[in-house]
Amino acid sequence: MDVLACRGKIKLRFVAVVSQLWLMITATIVQAQGTTDPAEARVINEMFSSWGIPESSATQMGWNLSGEPCSGTAINAIDFESPAFNPGLKCDCNFPNSTCHITQIKIIALDATGPIPEGLWTLTYLVNLNLNQNYLTGSLSPSIGSLTRMEWMTFGANALSGPVPAELGQLTDLRSLAFDTNNFNGSLPPELGNLRRLQQLYIDSSGVGGEIPSTFANLQNLVTVRASDNEFTGKIPEFVGNWTLLQSLRFEGNSFEGSIPPSFSRLVSLQDLRISGLSNGTLDFIKDLKSLRVLVLRNNRISGTIPTDIGKYQNLTRLDLSFNNLSGEIPRDLFNLSQLSFLFLGNNSFKGTLPDVKSATLSNIDFSYNELSGTLPSWVSETNLQINLVVNNFTLGDLENSNLPLGLNCLQRNFPCGRGSPRYSSFGINCGGSEITSSNQLVHERDVENLGAATYFVTSERRWGVSNVGQRDNPAYTAFVSRQFNTLDSALFQTARISAGSLRYYGLGLQNGNYTINLQFAELQIEDGPTWRSHGRRVFDIYLQGKRVFQDFDIKKSAGGASFSPVSRQATVEVSDNYLEIHLFWSGKGTCCVPEQGTFGPLISAISVISNFRPNVSNTPPSTNKNRTGLIVGILVPVAVVSFLSLSALYICHLRRKKQDASDNYQEFLGIDARPYTFSYVELRDATNDFSPANKLGEGGFGPVYKGTLGDGSVIAVKQLSVASHHGKTQFMAEIATISAVQHRNLVKLCGSCIEGEKRLLVYEYLENKSLDQALFGDNSLSLNWATRFEICIGIARGLAYLHEESRIRIIHRDVKASNVLLDADLNPKISDFGLAKLYDDKKTHMSTRVAGTIGYLAPEYAMRGYLTEKADVFGFGVVALEIISGRPNSDSTLEDEKIYLLEWAWNLHEANSELELADEKLSEFDENEVKRVTRIALLCTQTSPTQRPPMSRVVAMLSGDMEASVVITRPGYLTGFSFNDVTTHDDNILSTSATNTMPNTSHSTISLSSPDYATRPILHDSI
Repeated sequence: MDVLACRGKIKLRFVAVVSQLWLMITATIVQAQGTTDPAEARVINEMFSSWGIPESSATQMGWNLSGEPCSGTAINAIDFESPAFNPGLKCDCNFPNSTCHITQIKIIALDATGPIPEGLWTLTYLVNLNLNQNYLTGSLSPSIGSLTRMEWMTFGANALSGPVPAELGQLTDLRSLAFDTNNFNGSLPPELGNLRRLQQLYIDSSGVGGEIPSTFANLQNLVTVRASDNEFTGKIPEFVGNWTLLQSLRFEGNSFEGSIPPSFSRLVSLQDLRISGLSNGTLDFIKDLKSLRVLVLRNNRISGTIPTDIGKYQNLTRLDLSFNNLSGEIPRDLFNLSQLSFLFLGNNSFKGTLPDVKSATLSNIDFSYNELSGTLPSWVSETNLQINLVVNNFTLGDLENSNLPLGLNCLQRNFPCGRGSPRYSSFGINCGGSEITSSNQLVHERDVENLGAATYFVTSERRWGVSNVGQRDNPAYTAFVSRQFNTLDSALFQTARISAGSLRYYGLGLQNGNYTINLQFAELQIEDGPTWRSHGRRVFDIYLQGKRVFQDFDIKKSAGGASFSPVSRQATVEVSDNYLEIHLFWSGKGTCCVPEQGTFGPLISAISVISNFRPNVSNTPPSTNKNRTGLIVGILVPVAVVSFLSLSALYICHLRRKKQDASDNYQEFLGIDARPYTFSYVELRDATNDFSPANKLGEGGFGPVYKGTLGDGSVIAVKQLSVASHHGKTQFMAEIATISAVQHRNLVKLCGSCIEGEKRLLVYEYLENKSLDQALFGDNSLSLNWATRFEICIGIARGLAYLHEESRIRIIHRDVKASNVLLDADLNPKISDFGLAKLYDDKKTHMSTRVAGTIGYLAPEYAMRGYLTEKADVFGFGVVALEIISGRPNSDSTLEDEKIYLLEWAWNLHEANSELELADEKLSEFDENEVKRVTRIALLCTQTSPTQRPPMSRVVAMLSGDMEASVVITRPGYLTGFSFNDVTTHDDNILSTSATNTMPNTSHSTISLSSPDYATRPILHDSI
């Protein structure tokens, strides 16, 4: 008993010691975690409260607002720069007495509204403050100078006003400073020249002006400077040439005078240079700038010639020297630069002819408004080429068989169509929309052509034409909203034509005299109200007959600060040579990127041109019926023939009654605006040798597809709608309507159709290399090197971006897969089979409909709930991209277990940082960075939530390297959810998670593409 009692006492003492030890450990942990400085905690609380940001937004991010801010994700290893971590807070608890100080704050695009509380300037331990894209008002306090530890600071895209405080110059540790897109006034304070460590300066559209202070010569560590759309005056300082680390410089849309300083020749690291609005100069300064990738020098009155050694600038991807005074011949070497994609030389005085060859990458060319002559080389007919050749002196032959839009002869110099023999005295255009008759009974003709970066169009009646030039990251050239406008002609303002540079409309064959021009506008993209999306400013000039009539026209400002509000501008002009030119021109002014990247440049809703005199022309198109012999014969025929005709009429009526039912089936088709060419059934039967099995190419969504050869030797693909096809007629009508309305170099072209009785057929262009799945993993697969695969991937992305965002009729494909991508003779990809496509308008966020598609490519929300948006196509693209990389289908049961499902295998490799193992073993060599980039973008496209997947326009930009991305991707739940291993665990073995660690324990990865080596943080504002 004594022994037992002793043992009991020992046990009790042991328990007591352990308990005390546990309390000491717990206290130590709590002490190590530390507590937030109470004054700093109050500041954060007051700041969030005054800006209307709910406490739950912080809780959702894993840190506390009202309790202990420096806890949870504020002190753990989560990446502060992750876009998903917003609002974000980070603390440093390595201070005496376990005090935690707030070091980083991020509130981006949460529409925080109101002035900046004075207490913010007391957070003196801050090193990173990002308040980008909100609605902050008032001025920046001089107390900002107390934040002397600050390294990264941005107030971009807000409504701040007043002068820029000189006290910013006290923040001598700053690496990046951004106060772009605000309403500041006055000059830049000279004290900013003290920021000698500054690498990034973003002050575009900030409102500042005057001369750039001489103290800025001290800023010799600058790498990126964006200072466009301000009121800077004087000359561009010579000392800018001493910023020798500079890689990107933008000085567009200012009020500088003079020319580009010769010292710029020392900026040998420069990759991106954009300047506009100067008054003279030459291109001599670029002689040593061989690192240039983007050179945009629009509207600077630069004279002289293009340097003869331009062929040495092998890194150039975009060259824009338009609207200058350059002369001479265009150097032939310019057409052979291997990276050059955009070449804009319009509105100069170039002479000579076009070369016989050009590089395959050069796909967007503007030579408009020059003095070029001669015949056109064969490459102008390339299908993937956009080229604008208007107002030159070319000798044009028969363009019927080329891919150039018809009517180029009407838009040559002096506008010959109708010159001296006018037909018209008025016209109207519904820009970007369908034909509409306005309340004043003027017909506004439709304007729905798919204009691109360098394109033109002339109506078949040769009444009017349009020319567009300009490139931007967001490639949309029309806009549409479904809302109603407070006007009799609301429909005219629901659509608009937009441009990234120069948009011209032409009136052709007009009777000479005075005309009243009415231009109608409504801002459709920049929003209203207290949101950062309302900070955008669209500014452009309006020229009529070559004379600037309205300078710095701002649609929203003219409407009293309201978007979606009609505005019109009228003017009277004289037509003296039977043509009229209306020119909308972007000079570099206005914001560039609010609410989205590429929101800038001219926008117009409708145009009307009405004569101020009594015309003596018909104002109607020329008649196509010039043979009146039948009428004369009809008058002279004997009465007996009339009797014969009567009998014939009775017979015809009988036939019509017999065919009425079949005719009714196709009234919808016959009413389509852009009806394709109609083939006869006999013609297609003969072309396919009576649909011989030897000519069968495959089985499509409507039935079999056959190869055919027309009488003129043209090779076609004929899709024969099977009688057994379910919902065949409806799908047939949908495909005709959609494909007739859309044309793009990465979409299969519809050549025509056939409807005879129950026979319904579609005729497409024939593509020699068949489908992508056959090319990648068919029995007779093609040998596709990595460069070709990469271009195929970008081409598919461009085609989908067009369907989703650029086409007048927005389209969801619904069945994006490798077998629905065809390859032409040059291995250019073209998306096919719109039988599953569904149209949607902007009012609908999703469509609940019968799920149609292919297993393996179906997005989870669509497969399980019928939730359909364009993000379903993004998912399918991600799967196809992985197939392109790996050269294998998305599932293959012949492989090892871990490789059966391509998506799962790709994720395993990604988490192991072994993406390169995904590359097809048949690839003898490949670009490792590109493989990693495409893999990670594909994983981003296949995220579980559709909101996490990027739009296809951003996919194009990321693939092309035009957009830097830093996006958190998470292993999709649909992968972990389908694991069949038994991982059942008893409840009593499960440990509860600490309340301070509320972030899910999942696999995360950050995509960071093309991050600059010099930067320890991501470049700011590249995604704004």
